[in-house]
Amino acid sequence: MEYRKFGNTGINVSEIGFGCGDVGGLMVRGEPTDRVKAVARAIELGINYFDTASRYGGGQSETNLGRVMRELAIDSGSAEFYVGTKYSLGEADPSNLKAGVIQSVEASLKRLGREQVDLIQLHDRISSHTDVSVRAITVADVLGEVREGLEVLKTQGKVRYYGMTGVGEPKGIHEVVASGIISTVQTVYNLINASAGTVTPTGFDMPDYDRLIDLAVEKQVGIIVIRVLAAGALSGTSVRHPVAVPTVAPIGSGKDFQQDEARAQEFSFLVDEGFAADMPEASIRFALSNPGVSTVLVGYSDMDHLEKSVQYAAKGALPAEALARLPQARSGFVS
Repeated sequence: MEYRKFGNTGINVSEIGFGCGDVGGLMVRGEPTDRVKAVARAIELGINYFDTASRYGGGQSETNLGRVMRELAIDSGSAEFYVGTKYSLGEADPSNLKAGVIQSVEASLKRLGREQVDLIQLHDRISSHTDVSVRAITVADVLGEVREGLEVLKTQGKVRYYGMTGVGEPKGIHEVVASGIISTVQTVYNLINASAGTVTPTGFDMPDYDRLIDLAVEKQVGIIVIRVLAAGALSGTSVRHPVAVPTVAPIGSGKDFQQDEARAQEFSFLVDEGFAADMPEASIRFALSNPGVSTVLVGYSDMDHLEKSVQYAAKGALPAEALARLPQARSGFVS
């Protein structure tokens, strides 16, 4: 396993992270023994970042991860096991977002069975208007009451670093990253939508993240890649694993999963011409080809997914010849 700088945290994070979300489903719907085996094996393979959220499985992911950590006797502050989770203001009083942040994080810590979490991240989208009923808050909210709540938690020793999930209005995401208050940002970055790492072509019809990775590097903000397989559209198969969610709404790509699957066909040459063994390999190695990326989150359904993701990363970046033939290259992508 190779490690990369994790923004301004001082942490060296594994290139592959362990996603505990609903899409892969292992940490939500998997068997207890399978969850323990997977986390133990991930540690053996060198993975040191585990990412969950208060909303994954209605809190079940955090609860299950906490149980696994206790079974494996993993202590808080372990240099081999960094935990990131996410808070949401969906149930908060819109007139007191500061309290909403604190309540959400404290509930996460209780489910995890920890006194402190390494990274706490906003899970709601950035919008021009505040509407917690649809999990939308503004840049002003983040820089104001949300920040105040986070500072209270940090002072109390309950969180170490702040981050955000970069969803919603790209301009607002850029403003938060540029503000200097966060250490990490999760961003959609995959073969279908590579706008976080390249200039987009005329007529681009997906969210344009406007080279967010470049800005993050400039501001010493770590980049956590999400949706590297576009929720399965880049997996090379339409068959979903039994513990995975049966249907997935796109984030940052097409209007629906079927459109993403159709667009994924444009990259089949990467497998057909031997640049990668399959589409998951091509996708993971594409994301790691950008040196601004800190870690790529992969959502696992079983041990095979885990083993293969680490094997793929070990092969390094995609060859320059392959990168040069991607549509992104015509818009200025540089590996």
